[in-house]
Amino acid sequence: MSTVIVTGAGSGIGLAVARKLAALDYNVVVNDYDGDAANKAADDIGGLAVQGDISNEADVAGMIQACVDAYGPATHLVNNAGHVHQSRFVDLDPAEFDRMIAVHLRGTFLCTRAVLPDMLTRKSGCVVNMASQLGQIGGVELVHYSAAKAAIIGLTKALAREVSNQGVRVNAVAPGPINTPLVRALSEDWRNAKAADLPLGHFGEPEDVAETVAFLCSDAARLYVGQTLSPNSGDVML
Repeated sequence: MSTVIVTGAGSGIGLAVARKLAALDYNVVVNDYDGDAANKAADDIGGLAVQGDISNEADVAGMIQACVDAYGPATHLVNNAGHVHQSRFVDLDPAEFDRMIAVHLRGTFLCTRAVLPDMLTRKSGCVVNMASQLGQIGGVELVHYSAAKAAIIGLTKALAREVSNQGVRVNAVAPGPINTPLVRALSEDWRNAKAADLPLGHFGEPEDVAETVAFLCSDAARLYVGQTLSPNSGDVML
């Protein structure tokens, strides 16, 4: 039976991914910085809740051990945990920049590094990293967020080149604006302007992204390595 760790799975896209993969009979480890949210989500899907900050090495080690104790080593990892903060670049506090990079890029690095040795030993595994269309085109008042997501896309491509021939597939998903608590935390003016720019004219739902993640986790995606798939309402067309 497949076992997946989904970070940031207490709400939004992560919760939708956890629900989708649980419905596909994965063992699901639900990680979230908010322990109550993790517990609620895990109870809902019959998974294992692990509270932790994925930018903290000790918390990541504890999450991996909890997974091994409950289900064995993870066969799949979805690096979804995120953080958003809106600011003009000239007003951006270095501490906010550092936190953005820590959650998105350092967290993806730490979690992937923690599960990869077992995957390489088994010559089988799948990592899906949550990027963003803003990592491809940038976003006004979201320079630090865009930079972190662009770095995740670069990490995905480089790591895929290292490990694909050893049986581990690494891909990314770059959603457009999705109706999640993180996006709703942005200003109404920003959200209205963004929706007006989209060819579809509206934001997506977390379940739309979960379908893409589930595909990349499946054997049907066996030829996908180092790719970035984009459920984005037409915001980026490649």
